[in-house]
Amino acid sequence: MTALHRPAQLAPRSAAARAALRHATQAWLLAGALGGGLGLANGAAAQGLSLDAQLAAGLAALPAPLVAPRPPMSQVVPSQVQGWRQEAQALEHGENGLPRDPARAATLYCQAARHGDAEAQYSLAWMLTNGRGIERDDAQAAHLFLAAAEQGMPQAERMIASMGTPLGEPPPCLRPPPIQPPVQLAAATPKPGLKAAPPPPPPPPPLPANAPAPIVNFVRLIAPDYQLTPQLVLAIIATESGFNPNAVSPKNAQGLMQLIPDTAARFGVRKPMDPAQNIRGGMAYLRWLMAYFEGDVALVAAAYNAGEGAVERYRGVPPYAETRDYVRRILALVGTVAHPFDARITTPSPKLGLMRLAGLPVPRR
Repeated sequence: MTALHRPAQLAPRSAAARAALRHATQAWLLAGALGGGLGLANGAAAQGLSLDAQLAAGLAALPAPLVAPRPPMSQVVPSQVQGWRQEAQALEHGENGLPRDPARAATLYCQAARHGDAEAQYSLAWMLTNGRGIERDDAQAAHLFLAAAEQGMPQAERMIASMGTPLGEPPPCLRPPPIQPPVQLAAATPKPGLKAAPPPPPPPPPLPANAPAPIVNFVRLIAPDYQLTPQLVLAIIATESGFNPNAVSPKNAQGLMQLIPDTAARFGVRKPMDPAQNIRGGMAYLRWLMAYFEGDVALVAAAYNAGEGAVERYRGVPPYAETRDYVRRILALVGTVAHPFDARITTPSPKLGLMRLAGLPVPRR
């Protein structure tokens, strides 16, 4: 077993080959790839620019604003999950023509809580800590209050402040739902006497529709140096910032890959708002996460959004509506649940064994 885990399509390029590829694309990167009408330097002038400078110049040439402002991702709850919670509320209180059924209400709250619904987490915790038609369980209630509090629910924050830090494993109602892998095309039925042909590989997902050419070209050239597919990096950028290099979140996450100051410092990014430094820092973090979670795209995406500590604490994708939605979006853009990783970057998470025992489909070596 080699230390570097990568499929055939990511066979490493030599330094000379990478340099030749960069040199061959210098003229194209700013001129042809960006399209006409931008008033950019011609191909010969572009050859004198570094890749970082080309990215900055290409983005500066785009019309402002680069993209429309994105709505906040917090409290993103699918309508089906909202339906479970609303039915649970009616059953808990005997409303909307439904008889009071605390046990069924708790089951539906649990179902919604697993998908990150903070209100369902809080309601189920309230039933558990007060014994409202179900057996009292303060330990499970504390975990549920904490999950709702971590999503910003003030009443849950007050409850967890009075109960203290939860002990033990998170309850089943906070375990992530199963990850659905991308659908593979079935092989055609062979004629009698002929050997069945292997199914064709699925086509790569299309690039995000609003991906600016300067960012796409930069990522395509640089991502292989970090053992990452361009598709993954572009999916993260699309979901994090919508390709807006000037994006700053309320939590001070900055730039295209929304680096918080601690992460920027951790991976040597001195100017987080510099597009090239930001992308390189984000890719360095993604490469580290890939090694830490052994190529599991769902865990890597969840950790990029909520932090690796939250992933380990909850033994999988944390029960936050934003994070669950974030992971779904990344998986849809990437089209795979596993990614090559470099085991030399860092030792894997010590919690991976527990995640496997819990039934999470973590890729094995």
